[in-house]
Amino acid sequence: MAVPVPGFSDEHFQAAGRALEEAAPPVAGGAWELLVEAAGVHIYRLLHQNSGLYEYKIYGSLPDCSPELCADVYMDLDYRKQWDQYVKELYEKTDDGKKVIYWEVKYPFPLSNRDYVYIRERREMDVNGRKVWIVLAKSVCVPQCPEKPGVIRVKSYEQTLVIESDGEGGSKVYMYYFDNPGGMIPSWLVNWAAKVRRKIFYSLIY
Repeated sequence: MAVPVPGFSDEHFQAAGRALEEAAPPVAGGAWELLVEAAGVHIYRLLHQNSGLYEYKIYGSLPDCSPELCADVYMDLDYRKQWDQYVKELYEKTDDGKKVIYWEVKYPFPLSNRDYVYIRERREMDVNGRKVWIVLAKSVCVPQCPEKPGVIRVKSYEQTLVIESDGEGGSKVYMYYFDNPGGMIPSWLVNWAAKVRRKIFYSLIY
């Protein structure tokens, strides 16, 4: 018997939309640390004491990309496979009326590949009089996507993307990201890799 796939509530989307209004998480006297600030991009991180891993918040702009186009590109899995050299396998299937994505990521030897099973949903919403594009994603556990031998399943993954117009043909962007790749990888190495990924994200903007 198939297990129902959990989804996102209206409040999840409303909360994501409000996050873009913050412009930045509280840093002074708080737990968030400003990691990068350059050319209009601000990257913050928050340490998880138990795991030694970080979650990230990114605020930036895409001056030459409209919000709708930005959201379309982000959702395009076929295009992702063209430019992301670390994709081993990536596809989408419908399960219990919801779209579930399977994604296997190539890791360098001697590390084992990681894979993700997650749901993703996109909405265009009015948030306090502003039109925003919101994409939410989180890992799920479904028997229809069993774990593979030799590949480590990432069971804790969450990502939020919020986009709105900058009023001049471009976009303002907010992103939240966290995952725990599991396995016997030191937390310092995981955090270093995450920092590199954020630098790549930054370079793509500019």
